[in-house]
Amino acid sequence: MSHTPFKVNIINRSNNPLPEYATHGSSGMDIRAWLETPIVLQPLERTLVPTGIFVELPEGYEIQVRPRSGLAVKQGITCLNTPGTIDADYRGEIKVILINLSNEAQTIQNTDRIAQMVFQKIEKINWQPVAEINETLRGSGGFGHTGKQ
Repeated sequence: MSHTPFKVNIINRSNNPLPEYATHGSSGMDIRAWLETPIVLQPLERTLVPTGIFVELPEGYEIQVRPRSGLAVKQGITCLNTPGTIDADYRGEIKVILINLSNEAQTIQNTDRIAQMVFQKIEKINWQPVAEINETLRGSGGFGHTGKQ
């Protein structure tokens, strides 16, 4: 079953191709670095990487910026603030916060695929102040309360 994808306005000031799905079943589109010179990230160093991409999202949607698994496992580079959120009313350049969690310096080159973007529908809520909320079997148990298995 296929459906017609949303049309989203995009400006690409980089020389990179537009973000794209790597395979038919991909949920995220790869996004690339747009750099004048390579960035060398030392261990535990973080930086903001420009992409040259600007989007106009429809109201009620967001883009989530997530790490790329290959970059994480091969180089120890991941995204901070994950998933990052690009709100529907944001019109600035999409930039990605990367951190090097490896023990060695890692280099980010122009055109490197640095993250993936997932287009998501969002729901808004209205708070309903009450004196009590319904109990569940779990109750307030959290943070690993079910044990290690």
